Amino acid sequence: MTTADQGSGTAGGMFENRLRKNARHFRKWAKARGLTAFRIYDRDVPEYSYAVDLYGDRAHVVEYPRRRAVKAGGLEEQRAEVLAAVTAVLEVPPEHIHVKTHLPQPWGRSQYGRVGQGTERLVVEEQGLKFWVNLGDYLDTGLFMDHRLTRARVRDEARGKSFLNLFCYTGAFTVYAAAGGASRTLSVDLSNTYLDWAEENLALNGLSDPRHTLLRADALAWVLAESKAPQERFDLVVCDPPSFSTSKKMQGTFNVQRDHVRMLEALRELLNPGGVLYFSTNFLGFELKDSALREFEGVEELTPDSLPEDFQRKEIHRCWRMVAPPAGRR
Repeated sequence: MTTADQGSGTAGGMFENRLRKNARHFRKWAKARGLTAFRIYDRDVPEYSYAVDLYGDRAHVVEYPRRRAVKAGGLEEQRAEVLAAVTAVLEVPPEHIHVKTHLPQPWGRSQYGRVGQGTERLVVEEQGLKFWVNLGDYLDTGLFMDHRLTRARVRDEARGKSFLNLFCYTGAFTVYAAAGGASRTLSVDLSNTYLDWAEENLALNGLSDPRHTLLRADALAWVLAESKAPQERFDLVVCDPPSFSTSKKMQGTFNVQRDHVRMLEALRELLNPGGVLYFSTNFLGFELKDSALREFEGVEELTPDSLPEDFQRKEIHRCWRMVAPPAGRR
């Protein structure tokens, strides 16, 4: 991109200028908060529908092409402009930029799988903890940065408490709970890959311990079965399910809008009196049914306060804190 383009009022110039402005702010902001992974740009300029994240000295760029733009063409030229700006402004060489395309998926279709084989793993730091991320193999990197504030809440509340992490992914919430002094943690996910990753994240932070258990299971099926005759109840629970999921390993499919009522009712049975559940979804069309809340003492929606500053330009999730009633009021 030329100097003339930078100073012009073109969309390309606006993109580079916005990227530069954001980078100045968020690099200082992230350093003050102990973050080496954070978002720089999030579709700020409508004509440039990209998310740009920094992971250490690497850039992770996700393109969100609109159907109209795909039909009209010119996406490759725009992508070249974006990557040139990322290299120039963020000083990240092209070989350290990972580019992915997020195509809209029809509701009910399987989630994104592996997108590459060029594994690029590195360690990033977040609020005093460390996490493995993989920038090359999947659309998601292994760390959902938009849940940073809720993870901090969990760490603050975890001391001496038993903790359950459902749909645990790579175990970031579990690492925070363990670091916060949880007496025991149980993390449930259907993927061996993600459970191994969670185990590595615990080890990376010196938190490997028999008290922190990883269980491979269909999370919804496990909760429904356990709730009928609980072998264990928990003081603190995180449930951040996918919007939709299907697998040969599952019993049917999971649909967060369809299944959340029975899932939350079952989770209520797994909470100790006064126990806390953090429930989140990235399905922005989600409607929380009143019937799911009847057995909870207090329900507070944390959105948008659960979104860190680098994610406040686009709502990316919704999050609630739900409290079970005290003993004698079940």
